[in-house]
Amino acid sequence: MSAAAPTPALPVTFRPTRTRAVLMTVGVAVLVVLTTVALLLERLGPGERASFIVTGLLFFGVLTLLSRPKVVAEEDGVTVVNLTTKRRLEWAEVLRVNLRPGDPWVYLDLADGTSLPAMGIQPGIAKARAISDARALRALAERLGTGRAVD
Repeated sequence: MSAAAPTPALPVTFRPTRTRAVLMTVGVAVLVVLTTVALLLERLGPGERASFIVTGLLFFGVLTLLSRPKVVAEEDGVTVVNLTTKRRLEWAEVLRVNLRPGDPWVYLDLADGTSLPAMGIQPGIAKARAISDARALRALAERLGTGRAVD
């Protein structure tokens, strides 16, 4: 990430939309298939039918959890939503926005010396989009906070 990006209009949400669409589609498909199988197999008892449906619901729940990550940038700060956590940061807390080759997602270097993964920007299926989103978030951090870019 070396080219400067224009800052987007705020508020803006960064989310791996293709990955989310795939996960949710697979989750719904598995739930429908398992429910259909449970209802069509005549040999199954009520408990077995319920176990098929519960398994489909659990699978759907896990895929929904995996599709949760996002990064929401607003005028007064940024909210990072990962799989099971949500953290609100002021722009002054974000020193750097990093997406290096091979990184699974963006990392935010914070003023307290820690690094926070921002799973809402990940180059998995849509690498070009992730790079563009990371540059936009970096530009916002530089404009609104004390951030400085590091390649």
